[in-house]
Amino acid sequence: MPKAIRIHAPGGPEVMRLEDVEVPRPGPGEVLLRHTVIGVNYIDVYHRSGAYPLPAMPVTIGMEGAGVIEAVGETVSDLSPGDRVGYACAPVGAYATHRVAPAAQMVRLPDSISDETAASIMLKGMTAQYLLHDTAPVRSGDHVLVHAAAGGVGLLLCQWAKHLGCTVIGTVGTEDKARLAAEHGCDHPIVSRGDAFVPRVKEITGGRGCRVIYDGVGLDTFAASLGALALCGCLVSYGQASGPIEPVAPATLSAKSASLSRPVLFHYTAGRPDLLRIAGALFDAVSAGVLRVAPPARYPLAEAARAHQDLEGRRTTGSLVLLP
Repeated sequence: MPKAIRIHAPGGPEVMRLEDVEVPRPGPGEVLLRHTVIGVNYIDVYHRSGAYPLPAMPVTIGMEGAGVIEAVGETVSDLSPGDRVGYACAPVGAYATHRVAPAAQMVRLPDSISDETAASIMLKGMTAQYLLHDTAPVRSGDHVLVHAAAGGVGLLLCQWAKHLGCTVIGTVGTEDKARLAAEHGCDHPIVSRGDAFVPRVKEITGGRGCRVIYDGVGLDTFAASLGALALCGCLVSYGQASGPIEPVAPATLSAKSASLSRPVLFHYTAGRPDLLRIAGALFDAVSAGVLRVAPPARYPLAEAARAHQDLEGRRTTGSLVLLP
């Protein structure tokens, strides 16, 4: 019988339970997917904890996975049973052996991309793609700061920005993570907490600061990031692993004519042509060797709580996946 990790109330990792579930037939515009690999992302923590409230309980969380289509609903014309697909999208429901999902958000996987690679990089990799190319496009010669440079998105941002000709600065929490970031294109890894990175950024950039800063940490780094930003620079806040950011007065940005962006991947991939463009660019970068994807940390689906504990405890680098 199909199984899923469900939560009946928001809380810590312990609220996740492996349960038997009924999976309906796909309706119009939907597919029935048998998961082979499931991605674990920090947005799952937000959903589980209630930081990003979900409309109803009980619920199965998770927004990324890969597998094989077992059935398609009416009006689905470009996908067929047997197709290998990956996705990173709403609605939640990935922590399961099977699920029904929107066909418009499924991406057929090329032969060069394994299920495990797709499930471990689609959300993070499409995030890196739109951040670097759409939200705050970088130019060769730019100084770019990547917070949490040894994390799943951070490692991809470092590699891709380096390939585009940027000088990449990254913040990390340990010397081991600094070495990992350096191996993935980070020219200047900085081991720091809080605002301790600002003097080193100023030193590296000759006092100018960085033209673009990609910040997925949130509360702990946001204010200091403004101090590390160059004149007319862009601060991109794409996550809040350390907590939500306090309100920002426009006058705070005017001190440097700075731009502030709070983008969301799912807005950039809402239209199928944009989804296929962004996913295609990611798959091409992986296939061409621009992005090196390390094997993810693997957990059985039944041990999803342990995966969350490790993720929240910052005991991981790169990607995490669940195996049904």
